Amino acid sequence: MKRVSDIMTRDVFPLKSNQTLNVVRLLMRTADVRHVPILDNNEHFVGLLSHRDLLAHSISKLADIDPLEQSELDRLIPIKDVMRTEIATTTAATDLKEAIADMLENKFGCLPVIDDQGHLVGIITDEDIKRLALKLLEKKEGLQLVSV
Repeated sequence: MKRVSDIMTRDVFPLKSNQTLNVVRLLMRTADVRHVPILDNNEHFVGLLSHRDLLAHSISKLADIDPLEQSELDRLIPIKDVMRTEIATTTAATDLKEAIADMLENKFGCLPVIDDQGHLVGIITDEDIKRLALKLLEKKEGLQLVSV
């Protein structure tokens, strides 16, 4: 039986809740991530900020705001003011089928993976599941479609 630990992304890029939205925007752009786990000062998982959340707290391009102005505004908004705190999580030992079913049923784009002390140990995203699906298809077909 496969576990979450078999496919989760271990190299995550968490931020602290007292950092600001400009840091989130920079991280998402440079690390090419869509979900940023948020930690408190004791390194415990306390929330999540997704690309969709960030867009919801941005001024629309239709307002004709300069990117520099948006950046200045982002510097004034702490992550803790906009992050989601009611976040479903999972553990590394959770059955993978169970975690995927939870993500599908609740339309989650990710599940942070937490240890028994509340520390972040990874994240499982829809991208991880797509990579797994591709590997399984390649194995079933005996083909190497794409390198993952």
